Amino acid sequence: MDSLITTDWLARHLGDPDLKVVDASYYLPEHGRDAGAEYAADHIPGALFLDLATFADPDNALPSMVPPDALAAKRLGQLGIGNHSRVVVYDDSPLHSAARGWWLLRLFGVRDVAILDGGFAKWQAEGRPVAYGFDVPEPCTFVPEADRGGVRDRAAIAASLGRGEEQLADARSPARFEGREPETRPDTEAGHIPGARNVHYATLFNPDGTWKRGAALARAFTDGGIDLSRPLVATCGSGITAAVLVFGAHLLGHEAALYDGSWAEWGAIPSAPKETSPA
Repeated sequence: MDSLITTDWLARHLGDPDLKVVDASYYLPEHGRDAGAEYAADHIPGALFLDLATFADPDNALPSMVPPDALAAKRLGQLGIGNHSRVVVYDDSPLHSAARGWWLLRLFGVRDVAILDGGFAKWQAEGRPVAYGFDVPEPCTFVPEADRGGVRDRAAIAASLGRGEEQLADARSPARFEGREPETRPDTEAGHIPGARNVHYATLFNPDGTWKRGAALARAFTDGGIDLSRPLVATCGSGITAAVLVFGAHLLGHEAALYDGSWAEWGAIPSAPKETSPA
């Protein structure tokens, strides 16, 4: 299965016994939307609700941190996802949060994971069937085989400042990156990590919400000053849209790492160096 699949492909393969479809929609408080309620109202038939907002470390005050192995084992097992399942992830979010679901599933050892190009919006626009309510799958055993080699913490980012060994791409909007827009989280300063480049996640998509490909996708990175031949770490506000950059790089044959704490962590530390000028 390719990493990015079409609605036509999914329509043909719905019902395959080893294929699981997962709704990984995620919203910020300012969106005023409820991912669970929207899933219950309508979703792709047979799709399961990942609840990305709670698929995170409950003991960490930072949002959306990678959950512990035990939580991942329980959640994925309850969804009927096994280690050898094929999984298609989609969303209906302006954050394109399916990328975070894709990243987490791969991190915990699900290797055959794809994103639905265009998401639920494209599925609906094409008049394809939808279901409602909460589907209850048959649970199974999931054994995490976590590889955290692609996860960076604050210490790793701080240690790399000035060394230039890894490029840092910030997925937030230019206004947030440059500190022209105030942060919504309390006690969080505006700006960005010194040396970071701004690659707004929205620039990786076509106007219809599908992913750019090839040269057009590569330009989204190079226009932001990123050299895709060199190691790359993605960051954002809280680790959600950073996964969009990781997936985009993946489509171009480059495996990037992700700073999970992102600006929610860095921006809340008074002693952490910050910049507000354009990259």
